[in-house]
Order: sequence, then C-alpha cells, then structure tokens
Amino acid sequence: MTSPGREPWHNPGNMQNQTTLTRFAGLDGLRAVAVTLVVVYHLFPGLPLVGGFVGVDVFFVISGFLITSLLLRPSRLGRLASPRRLIDFWRRRARRLLPALAVVVTVCATAAWMLGGDLLVGMGRQVLGAATFSYNWLAVADGTDYFAATAPELFRNFWSLAVEEQFYVVWPLLLPLVLLIPGRWARVALVVVAGGGSAWWMAQLVAGGDVTRAYFGTDAHAFGLLIGIALALAVANMPQKEWMLSRTAKSASLLIGLLGLAAIVVAALMPETSDAVTFPGTLLLASVGSVTAICAGVWPGSWFGRALDVQPLKWIGDRSYGIYLWHWPVLVLVLVGTQGFGPEAGVPVWAGASALVLAVGASAVSYRFVEAPFRKYGFRHAMRGLGRRIAGRPMSKVAGIAALTIALVAIGGTAAAIVNAPHSTTAAAAIDRGEDALNTADEKAKPTPKPTPQEAVIPEGTEITAVGDSVMLASAPSLLEEFPGIEVDAEVSRSIWAGPDILQHLEDNGQLRQNVVVGLGTNGPVDWGVLEQMSKIAGPDRNLILVNAHAPREWIPGVNSDIEKFADRHRRVWVADWSGDIAPHEDLLAGDGIHPGKAGGDVFAGSVETALEQIDKDRARAEKDFAKAPTGRAPRIPFPE
Repeated sequence: MTSPGREPWHNPGNMQNQTTLTRFAGLDGLRAVAVTLVVVYHLFPGLPLVGGFVGVDVFFVISGFLITSLLLRPSRLGRLASPRRLIDFWRRRARRLLPALAVVVTVCATAAWMLGGDLLVGMGRQVLGAATFSYNWLAVADGTDYFAATAPELFRNFWSLAVEEQFYVVWPLLLPLVLLIPGRWARVALVVVAGGGSAWWMAQLVAGGDVTRAYFGTDAHAFGLLIGIALALAVANMPQKEWMLSRTAKSASLLIGLLGLAAIVVAALMPETSDAVTFPGTLLLASVGSVTAICAGVWPGSWFGRALDVQPLKWIGDRSYGIYLWHWPVLVLVLVGTQGFGPEAGVPVWAGASALVLAVGASAVSYRFVEAPFRKYGFRHAMRGLGRRIAGRPMSKVAGIAALTIALVAIGGTAAAIVNAPHSTTAAAAIDRGEDALNTADEKAKPTPKPTPQEAVIPEGTEITAVGDSVMLASAPSLLEEFPGIEVDAEVSRSIWAGPDILQHLEDNGQLRQNVVVGLGTNGPVDWGVLEQMSKIAGPDRNLILVNAHAPREWIPGVNSDIEKFADRHRRVWVADWSGDIAPHEDLLAGDGIHPGKAGGDVFAGSVETALEQIDKDRARAEKDFAKAPTGRAPRIPFPE
C-alpha cells in the first residue's frame, strides 16, 4: 500500500498551536503492523492470521487521516482550490508512488514473460490497470472470478493501490466543498455518515452475491478512508489544553492505543465469510481500531506513538509501500517458477519465506536507489543525475549504464509480455472445448454401439448419466467419444453439495440412467451425508461411480480417502481412480494442474471405463460365488436379476 507520510505536518496531528513542523507519531509503526498482516496472510496462509487482509483497511484509514491533515495545514488551507496547489500536490504524490510502481511492474512482467504460459494471461489489462490507477474497476469489469483461480494474477494486490490513487485525485477537489460547511463537528458528522453509507453499500452488494464487486469497488470500500478523514477533520488545529499533557491523559491514550491495536489483531484473527459479518463487519472493526490507534499515537506527548515507532517497526513502516508492492508478484513468480502453480494451489513455508526475503530485499533496494532519489529530487533532477553518472567517472559511468540497461530490458520485457500474452488460460481453453462438445453433441447422428471385449461388457453411453465439475466438463469430448450417447451435466465451480439436487431433478424427470457417474471432488471437501443422499437417490437398482479428484489443493487427499471409504461400505458404489491414472501423466493437464487437455480427457474417460469394467467383473464374480455356494448359504448378489 502507499505510504504517504514522510512529509512534515503542522498542528493537526499533535493538536497543538506551535509553529514547528513535526511528524505524526506512531504512523510508521502502524504501517508496519498493516503490511505485516497482509504479507503474513499471503505468504504464510497456515498461520492464524486468516483475516490478515484487513491490513489493507488499516492503510486506508492512515491515508485518509494523513492526506487530509496535510491538506489542512495552515500553509495550504487558504489555497486548496488553487490549480497550482492541486497540481503541486498531485506531482508530489506521483513522485512518491510512480517510480517504485514502475520498477515492480516492469521487472515482474519481464520475469513473467521469461516463464511464459498462463502467467501472461491478462497481462495487458493488469499493466493498464496499474498505470492508470484503475486496477480495481478493470478487475470487476473482467468478471473472470473462476479463472482467476486457474491462472495466478501477477499484480492482483494492486487493486487497493488503485482505490487510494483515486482518493488522492478526487479528495483534494471535494475537501474545499466540505470546508464550506460551518462547524468542525458538522463536517465530521457528514463524513461519518458517508462512511456509514459506503459500509451499507458493501453489505448490500455482498447480500446480492457480488463479493468481488463489494470488496474491489471504491464506492463500497471507501469507509476506511472516510473514517481517517473524519479524525483529521476532528483534530485539525484543535488547541492544546494543559490537561492533555497530564500523566493521566497520557496513560489513557496509551490504553486506548493498545485497545485499537487489539481490535486490529482480533479482526485479523477472524475467519473470512462471504456475508456482511466480514464485508463490512470485520473490515469496520479493523478500521475503528486503526483510527483509535492513530488518535492515541498523535496525542500530545503520546507514549503510545513513540513506542509504536521503535525499530524495526519504523524501518518496516518506511518501506511498507515497497514491501506491499513486491510481496505478491514475487510470491507468484516463485511458485510458478518452482512448481508450476500459483498461490491458489497452496503456499509451502519455504516458498513464503523465500518470497519474504526477496520482497524485503527488493523493497530496501528500491527505497534506497529509486524511491528516495525521486522523492527528494523529482523526476527531472533524478534523470539528470543519471545522465551525470553516465558522463562521469569510469565507475560512475558503469553504474549509470548498468541502471539504464536494466531499465530498457525491463521495459522491453514488459512489452513482450503484453504482446505475447495468450487470450485465455490452458484451463479455460480445455473447459471451452468441453462446452463446445456438449453443445454440438445433440447435433450428431445416433451413436453406433462400439465393440467391447468379451471379458467385460461395458454399458453403452445411453445407459450412463455423468454429473460433474469443470474437470468433467473439460473431459466431455473424450467421454462423448468413448461413450456415444452419454448424458453429461457438468459446470465450473460445482462442489459435492450440488450433487443431490441435480440427481434428484434427473430422477424426478425420469432421466437418471442405469449407471450414474459423479465427479464433484475438485472444489472442496466431500461430505459423507451428501454422499449418502446421492447413493439413496441412485437407489438399489443403479450403479453409482464416484470419480476421485486430482488437483494441487490441500483438501484433495481427504476427498479421495472419504470417497474410497464410502465405496468400501456401500455395495452399489464404485470408484473411478482419475487421480491414480493421471498422476504419472501430469503433463497432460493444463497450466493449473487441474483441468485435462484432450489427451488428459482420454485418461479421465479411461478411468470411468475401468470402473464400469470393474462393475461387470464384480457381477460375474458374485454370480460365480452364488453358483458355488451350498444351499442355504448363498451369498447375496449385489446386482438386480
């Protein structure tokens, strides 16, 4: 996230009337807390900070408070609406933010171009969103939530930067209008009401099922910024009273600050839900905790503010912008470069630790050689300094030429990444082939039964109903080819919970066939009760074939174990071992390691065929045992006569 707090400030932060310019106490430390929450949440998902994404909202509150306080300094207050002053403000924001952003985008995009594959999908949109501060809205407009999980998005964390940049552009234009309202507390009340409206809008969007729009939308996620603004308006130029410096007041502010930090930590420990409990509930808790901590930190003579700015928190806070920028793209590159999958497949501890070291190191280098020079000297002087290096002494010349060469290579690599980006992921292409095959299946002529080996009578496709998720959908062309006439009902993002309703609908309409194939284990753990429901719907006169799952997801071993145990305890249930069959041939899967291409689909169909063969073999064995059994002791044949 952005870290706009290096500029000096006047009275608002300390609530004093002194003329010296000082810094806001505690903000660097609070930034360190915020970036730590986000980084741990992304790089070490196994730790208890399951809600560490609230660190973003901590940054929002800091930015709302700090930018408003800077704009309200007496030296600027009378000239807020001056075009020259606005341009100067935006120029300083650009000097603070753009250089580091450009380095991260070009370096990481070039690395992605070198790795290639699904990592490049949508690269043009991502770079455009980063360059125009519109990443959040482009992500919403893209509308590919499912495929965002099959192709790791390199700059996904930039959505929150876009929200802040939009705030930097719009708020200086609106603040003069707010200041026309007479009375400090009337202004504060207006902003608080606006923040409440933003939180309410997020809750409404979430209730409508659009969590992505609610979380990414500037309008729905502006309440943190507005809460910070409200605090800045409340304390702006507030006169310092003698009691504020008393030991009791300082002790109270310390306690309040600790309570604010505790609220942030509690929010970070709360598990995410897809309803208003998290969006906006948990986010509001973190925002209120943040504004409380800021208020305690900037209290006159605050003990809490000084304590929060101790090393190494201050060092991390100074570089929090760079750390936030680097950590996610570096994680994606490390994972894709080493195991071929993005963070959605899980983040091993070694990968998270490696990404952390690289991200902190890159941010430290960027802070020293990119951010600080551009912020201090501006774009023109910084570029002139590079020119002087190239024209200077031999060692200086070598360093300058090396820096220029790296920059040109990174820019060229970024252009190559955009130009060579595929239109869709390999997983999306596999699923599209499956959808096309199902859409054209009805147009084909009536299938001719294929010859089958004498030792195993494989049912015709007209005797098979298949219900599944996107893995089955990607395998549909092979299923239709292997079992002409098969009825396939498969969609993306289905879980095991959808199975009973689908089977019951087919049963009620007389469309459920003799052999029922179910492949719904990819998108989450299976539930024993749901398996029982599907077995009951299939009934005693049908064969139920459960296809196990293969994916780089933590729940897959449990899914396959549960399916195997369920089949062992039910006479009419068999397992199609897709996982075992595809494991030696993972090169036949798409870049996400989940969805099969054409050859992988043939393996999927072969797994189903093997299960159907096993049914026939089990029937033959049961009949043979029945014939050999003594009278009165015949085993029960688990098949209809």
